[in-house]
Amino acid sequence: MNNRVVITGIGVISPIGIGKDDFWKSLINGESGIDHISRFDVSEYSTKIAAEVKDFDPVNYIDKKEAKRMDRYTQFAVSASKLAVNDAKLNIEEIDNDRFGVILGSGIGGIDTFEKQKEKLMSKGPKRVSPFFIPMMIGNMAAGQIAITFNAKGPNETVVTACASSTNAVGDAFKVLQRGDADVLITGGTEASITPMALAGFSSMKALSTNNDEPKKASRPFDKDRDGFVMGEGSGILVMETLEHAFKRGADIYAEVVGYGATCDANHITTPLEDGSGAKRAMELAIKDGNIDKSEVDYINAHGTSTYYNDKFETIAIKNLFEDLSYNVKVSSTKSMTGHLLGAAGGIEAIATALAIKNGIIPPTINLTNKDEECDLNYVPNTAVNQEVNYALSNSLGFGGHNASILLKRYTDK
Repeated sequence: MNNRVVITGIGVISPIGIGKDDFWKSLINGESGIDHISRFDVSEYSTKIAAEVKDFDPVNYIDKKEAKRMDRYTQFAVSASKLAVNDAKLNIEEIDNDRFGVILGSGIGGIDTFEKQKEKLMSKGPKRVSPFFIPMMIGNMAAGQIAITFNAKGPNETVVTACASSTNAVGDAFKVLQRGDADVLITGGTEASITPMALAGFSSMKALSTNNDEPKKASRPFDKDRDGFVMGEGSGILVMETLEHAFKRGADIYAEVVGYGATCDANHITTPLEDGSGAKRAMELAIKDGNIDKSEVDYINAHGTSTYYNDKFETIAIKNLFEDLSYNVKVSSTKSMTGHLLGAAGGIEAIATALAIKNGIIPPTINLTNKDEECDLNYVPNTAVNQEVNYALSNSLGFGGHNASILLKRYTDK
């Protein structure tokens, strides 16, 4: 079986807006969600900025008692899933729940719960640790809670491949639907790791921007003055289903998923291959899987983290794959606005890519003001571009050498 697979619902909890409309408006207007960290004291940290989700109240989406038994990363996921299911106009009572599942990505899971309960253990002893500690903290619980919320009894998995997690999840969901093992899947990713311990860890690695005086300008992918990534949080959830299932219920379609590629650098725990060959091969596999020529790709939503090595080596990967066509394809990093959502990045970036296709607008890379000679592609600097997008790639690259790329297509009857 080789089903066509489409995206029919979108749910977003992000630093630049809650809900697809606010998220998209911020993206195309080039608005940054990065600011000084408000959730804990950062006076002793070298990095004092992040892209936090503002104005999020889980009780707007989840029963108050249930919300208290969920880590923030799960609250994000369940809330975004409800937005996506509503957006898809999916009637849960009318679908076969045995063929309705969840495949989610998260790089870190419930680290906020972990840290708080560790503090309680140290200060008050083991008997004061919450009985909900384990089911709140473990990395698969967001997918489990989504399934419970919607009575989704089909395939249920959580992918953990660091910052590639959500793109792997979307790609895996595509393959499950394509081969006919489910009719409808909730997929994407979630992360809530702006915590004292996580910030300290990334700071010690010297991976984060320290542009604390100008937080809105701190994430500057492909710019010569980039000095590290900015942590973000949130959830990007898609409802994906077979075209046959979507057609039968008269669903609106954002885009079609047609290709998926996944590789590993097998090289270093944090640094990508210098020749970009792992990322190149992931894109190449996605294009091959989609049965198109690389000349047909109009847009790439890059991993684009605003770190020296990632931006340089991803640029090399694109140039090595597209060769003379490299300067024709538009490339942008929406992390310049959202920050880096780590394991959830691929979810909101798949959404950004689908909306770019649907609306014929390519979101910009903001803060790109000082050209880096080593990064010389068309990164859609600072201003969105109106352009029909027929095929687009979304890339995610993760610590451990994980590379994932999905290929989306503008939906047509053919």
